[in-house]
Amino acid sequence: MSKHVLFVCKSCHRGSEELPEGQPADGTILLDKINNLCHKEFSSDEVEIQPVGCLWACSQGCVVSVSSQDKPTYLFVNLSPEESAAALIEFMQLYIKSRKGNIAWEKFPEILRSAIFAQIPPVATTKKSA
Repeated sequence: MSKHVLFVCKSCHRGSEELPEGQPADGTILLDKINNLCHKEFSSDEVEIQPVGCLWACSQGCVVSVSSQDKPTYLFVNLSPEESAAALIEFMQLYIKSRKGNIAWEKFPEILRSAIFAQIPPVATTKKSA
């Protein structure tokens, strides 16, 4: 079983104003909440939380990507650091249980339905013959 990875942009911040000195970015707040919930729900060999400096969607608020080998990658944007962590954990449970990682939009947690930005197909793995 391959590990499922949740990439969380820790520098994301909603709004155009600059952060006051010493205040964490919204992405860092979301990352902390996801880490707290994830450790309660999953084993470390099932899910890896990968903080990243930037996911190149700075104008899109908090950004998270869900990925695993041989499954599509999902990109979520405009996430609320206060409300999205539990929904992302719920989505991860669906994603892990799905053999191919295809989650019907109707099964997405309500808060993530408007946050889905892309579903990227898995990279095809081909076996080379000798």
